[in-house]
Amino acid sequence: MSTPKAVTLFRPTGEQELALIRHSGWRAFPPRLPDQPFFNPVLNEDYAIQIARGWNTKDGGTGYVLRFQVDANYLSRYTVQTVGTRIHQEYGVPAEDLEQFNQNLIGSIEVVATFMEASGR
Repeated sequence: MSTPKAVTLFRPTGEQELALIRHSGWRAFPPRLPDQPFFNPVLNEDYAIQIARGWNTKDGGTGYVLRFQVDANYLSRYTVQTVGTRIHQEYGVPAEDLEQFNQNLIGSIEVVATFMEASGR
């Protein structure tokens, strides 16, 4: 049996989602909330850093950048969306597909960067 080709993706996240990922044994992303119809992993670590720093650290929170791999064949059913400049690329995975998406993760989800709100802002 051959090893599937993997695509490396990134996910900016906050403390609550990270706790749920840790609880999964670093093997799954949690279900989306009712007001979150899509799961949006990003293609670029710089884009993930922008979100983790600028969004997840608001109000004293901590932002994290996660790196993970997905089976390329499975991922090919989704299209890349550019939502800003050329580094702002992501997939829009429907919330109802997230369980199957998790089944196509290769290896563990890992934390590659952590950001805290700078004091005095």
